[in-house]
Amino acid sequence: MEDGANRWADTREADIYLIQRIIPHRYPFLLIDKVRDIVPSTSATGIKNVTFNEPHFQGHFPGTPIMPGVTIIEAMAQTSAVLVGLSLDLVDRDPLVYFMAIDNGKFRRKVVPGDVLELEVTVRRGSSRVWKFEGVAKVAGEVAASADFTAMIDLSAGGAGARV
Repeated sequence: MEDGANRWADTREADIYLIQRIIPHRYPFLLIDKVRDIVPSTSATGIKNVTFNEPHFQGHFPGTPIMPGVTIIEAMAQTSAVLVGLSLDLVDRDPLVYFMAIDNGKFRRKVVPGDVLELEVTVRRGSSRVWKFEGVAKVAGEVAASADFTAMIDLSAGGAGARV
């Protein structure tokens, strides 16, 4: 491999162990189990296996557990952060990703325990620090939610102290 080459450029799937090497989220706020169909700097699909044991179901809503829409959008953002982390070779560099904007959020279907949420994210624009995405969350092929969002990558707060 030549110097400066992205060692993750050919990665098409990230399991939970690789996800945790890219984003800092942990239980109870790590909302994706796997990322697949990764096309660097272009798109990816996150997988979230929705289970009744998740803490938000205790209060949202008792007797009728429904995954909060904001957590669906957060799961899309985590999928995007993994995509960017692999695209920019940020594995083990402790990047933090912050929302800058969320636009056009729509919720079409309830997401409940037992569902498998597929989080399709597509890059609309990307640079080293600021990225725009379109996200669609589906259950069994049916759209559950969608949103456009913008995020900023920050390495200054991470353990490596490097800058993008």
